[in-house]
Amino acid sequence: MKLRPEEITAVLKSQIENYEAEIEVSEVGRVLEVGDGIARIHGLENCMASEMLDLPHDVVGLALNLEEDNVGAVLMGDDALIAEGDLVKRSGKVMSVPVGEALIGRVVNALGRPIDDKGPIETTEYRPVEFKAPGVLQRQPVREPLQTGIKSIDSMIPSSSGQRELSIGDRSRGKTANDVQNISNQKGTEASGV
Repeated sequence: MKLRPEEITAVLKSQIENYEAEIEVSEVGRVLEVGDGIARIHGLENCMASEMLDLPHDVVGLALNLEEDNVGAVLMGDDALIAEGDLVKRSGKVMSVPVGEALIGRVVNALGRPIDDKGPIETTEYRPVEFKAPGVLQRQPVREPLQTGIKSIDSMIPSSSGQRELSIGDRSRGKTANDVQNISNQKGTEASGV
């Protein structure tokens, strides 16, 4: 087989003319230390609060503590798979989860990913995990009392279906037992939907 210089030249010229440079720029950092589900990451100068960070082994980090020389991130996944020096990439997206009708009846993890073996969640709507709650005036007024089943609580602290309540107290004072009882007392009422 004889090579002809003009054919080689024509092929090279064609490839040079049709060459399109594709450059992907991403800000990356390195894990400084990891422990107890928290990673300190250096090199992410433009990281946003609540931004999702991509770590090795399909572990996702949630940037929470933005300091001058490092970022503290909560790891969503097995932190034992992450080691000092691992590469971390910014996703450019604030932590958000899928919402809407497609989510009804599904079981998802903290990242909104399905874990019920029913396939992917078919939705285009997402909502940030951290967002400002609507003000008191924008919420619906209290219309339906919520009976906890404990007369002292119902008489002193009236609450309504759809409200959020906070149980404050020292350890071992029955907060969880009280909350579980309140939930079980709603069975068969309109508030439970059952």
